Amino acid sequence: MKSTKPWFLLAIIWLITQVQAFAQSGVTGLNTATTTLKTYVGPVTNISLVIGGIVGIVGGIRVYSKWNSGDQDINKELMGWGGSCVFLVVSSLVIKAFFGL
Repeated sequence: MKSTKPWFLLAIIWLITQVQAFAQSGVTGLNTATTTLKTYVGPVTNISLVIGGIVGIVGGIRVYSKWNSGDQDINKELMGWGGSCVFLVVSSLVIKAFFGL
């Protein structure tokens, strides 16, 4: 009985050192993933701003055409298109602020 105790303790110590080694490689993997993700933030925010500009132009044309045709309910249309443009611009700014760029 007494002879198995040192082997058991040695096995526990070996297991703890192996877990610590895996943790170090996990930290490296997380840092690599973070760096890779940060490279995609700039293009994604630029695409969001471009889509916001296109939505704004299309919305402006639609509101103008409704206004010229004499439609009395352009306020709802204006708020919908304007709100979507504001959302796209603000979301791109929030994404940049979240990743610290």
